[in-house]
Amino acid sequence: MATATAETSRNAAKAATGPHGASELPSVVVTSYNLEVRDDDGFVGDKASRGAFIEHLDALRSHLKRNGDDPLEGKTADISKKELDALIKEGDAREAALVLSAVEGFAQSLAFVIRRFARLKSWADIERIVVGGGFRESRVGELAIARAAIILRTDGRDLDLVPVSHHPDEAGLVGSAHLAPKWIFEAYDSLVAVDIGGSNIRAGIVELRQKKAPDLSKARVWKSDLWRHAEEEPSRDEAIERLGEMLREQIGNAEKEGLRVAPFIGVGCPGLIQPDGAIDRGAQNLPGNWESSRFNLVDSIRALVPEIGEHETEVVMHNDAVIQGLSEMPAMQDVENWAVLTIGTGLGNASYHNRVKAKGKGRD
Repeated sequence: MATATAETSRNAAKAATGPHGASELPSVVVTSYNLEVRDDDGFVGDKASRGAFIEHLDALRSHLKRNGDDPLEGKTADISKKELDALIKEGDAREAALVLSAVEGFAQSLAFVIRRFARLKSWADIERIVVGGGFRESRVGELAIARAAIILRTDGRDLDLVPVSHHPDEAGLVGSAHLAPKWIFEAYDSLVAVDIGGSNIRAGIVELRQKKAPDLSKARVWKSDLWRHAEEEPSRDEAIERLGEMLREQIGNAEKEGLRVAPFIGVGCPGLIQPDGAIDRGAQNLPGNWESSRFNLVDSIRALVPEIGEHETEVVMHNDAVIQGLSEMPAMQDVENWAVLTIGTGLGNASYHNRVKAKGKGRD
């Protein structure tokens, strides 16, 4: 786990003005990302990861087990999101109440993390927070987000807390469209995107659909492929080779279907991204050492897919939370300062300042 202070992380993010990990994007300024806020217990963000929810539920079960009152069976970590959702909807009163109690505990933790982030300069003026990540796609996650919003409102904080509108698996791909240079939108109708996470790697084709919405609000994933690398525990080189296979297959299928695929690959990856495409820190959950000075993910991807449609491939990489947040940019035009939190293996974060003046608050 990284040990840098939040201030150092923020300053480094602002300094990343190169083609990768850039703070200056076409329509938005990334004011911070990958913040590593600490307190006496360690990293504050760890209090609002999916693992933190499991800990809340497991602690409640431990208390109940002492009197033989635990209504659930098996290990807490083995209970899937679908099973938790089913317990709320279809379980008996005691089962549903237990899960809802864990939701309440997690919501309190999420609200705490947001309060702590709000002390930072880059988050002080945030008006709306989009919450994404795999945890959001469950009913349990949605309830926790909604409850945290209520907690913050009752604290007197004028802050919107909303779930990401795209499916979390797709948001991390769609957001790459907002990294692409302008020339892409004049000659192509789709691009390639990669979302690398601590458990999964997803690669797919994003349809831009500019005729329906020039602001990319109708952009969507045409097709994608998911590889759960955590189940296979590959080496770093094996993971990169598998990613190359996924990319080539997706590009080939799209071209066969008549899509005009841009020679561009947008990549979202955990960690602090340097201008040259190196990963400074924050990639500890990925297979192997991705932070080595002898490894460059951008160069590796370009070597595996040197051309798309007979044109040299351009690769642009940014932090995965930044890209997931960018998928919501069209819906954030009524505020000036906004942020994203992604709840998954860890808690990703990013904050933004819109270049264009807000049109007036209100979200569909």
